[in-house]
Amino acid sequence: MNSARLTLNGNEFELPTLVGEEGEVGIDIAKLRGSSGAITLDPGYGNTGSCRSAITFVDGEKGILRYRGIAIDELSADASFEEVSHLLIHGELPTESTLKSFTSALAANNDLPKEMVTMIDAFPKDGHPMGILAAMMAALSTFYPDADPDADLDGVVAGLMGRAMSIAALSYRKQKGLGPLPEIDPSVSYAANFLRLSHAESGKEYKPSKVLEHALDMLLIVHADHEQNCSTSTVRMVGSSQANIFASMAGGICGLWGPLHGGANQAVLEMLEQIQANGGDCTKHMELVKDKESGVRLMGFGHRVYKNFDPRATIMKKACDEVLGELGIEDPLLDIARKLEKIALDDDFFVKRKLYPNVDFYSGIVYRAMGIPTDMFTVMFALGRMPGWLAHWKELRDEGSRIHRPRQIYTGYQARPYVPVADRG
Repeated sequence: MNSARLTLNGNEFELPTLVGEEGEVGIDIAKLRGSSGAITLDPGYGNTGSCRSAITFVDGEKGILRYRGIAIDELSADASFEEVSHLLIHGELPTESTLKSFTSALAANNDLPKEMVTMIDAFPKDGHPMGILAAMMAALSTFYPDADPDADLDGVVAGLMGRAMSIAALSYRKQKGLGPLPEIDPSVSYAANFLRLSHAESGKEYKPSKVLEHALDMLLIVHADHEQNCSTSTVRMVGSSQANIFASMAGGICGLWGPLHGGANQAVLEMLEQIQANGGDCTKHMELVKDKESGVRLMGFGHRVYKNFDPRATIMKKACDEVLGELGIEDPLLDIARKLEKIALDDDFFVKRKLYPNVDFYSGIVYRAMGIPTDMFTVMFALGRMPGWLAHWKELRDEGSRIHRPRQIYTGYQARPYVPVADRG
């Protein structure tokens, strides 16, 4: 076995090295503290491998993303979200009969207890849908305390994904004043059912076009997993304490909420709207971005992992063109987005920093064209990421992971005495 050597205070320590299936090298420091008394410091965990995983492979330098070995462009072009969900959770694409069974289970497990419907109705009308989704996901554990993934994984997965869709759709309907959820249609896809549940007016049938259905399917697929990101790591962290599956998913939702993670597509749209409100001058905006003193940020460009073009952005750009073409929409924000993209790809400042458009840059415009409000964008991301979270939660449980407990470098006071209140100056 190869190893790395660490010299510390004149002493040498030998650390085993691991090589992944794609050639990536890791240094095993599991026994470092025990043998040397030292720990590593890696703020943000950018250079730390928290686990071994067989689910998703990302090569940021080459712009590669694969689920269980299959490239994202193949899956988004040819597979359904249901197939990809099965692939992530079980490791293989489903057979025809397995896929039919899984799809039926999703449709049969979207019902919400009437008490949960009442709870959703009690939230403020302008309450953020991510807050509702996180709260209701945790609340599901009180309504289904006997849910046992070890005995019936597919049943629990179907219940989580199906009810998450219903919670999201009901949050949307609450905002729009559309009344109760319509009946689900077991003969159509998860994507089509979400669009139906969200947009159907009382007593009227709503049938989304194939272009919209396929575009939403692609959005869900490209968001389905992305290795050890903030929300997935949160799911693993919470799950490592043996918290129930609902609590673990609620943790993932909360981790996803922030503007630096799942909320980034909302931040992109808000940036485009701000540019439009300021007269649509893209060149001026990009010059301000280059000025560190301006405080102006460029949202939707660059990625913590990808140092090349985000492969998901190419897929989303295509979906964006198809949806806007289908609906006959001339969206001024898309024109602004295209101008920003051209400037970034031509300007040496952005090229040298490899600030290419990422998946968030186009996804918000697609959601907007579908009639989904800005504050629902991150909820849509959560629906797509659910099977990835579930796959990681299962992998964590299957390997019998110990509870996650990072260390720290303490920077506070050294030991000092307590001073009685009367003696404090």
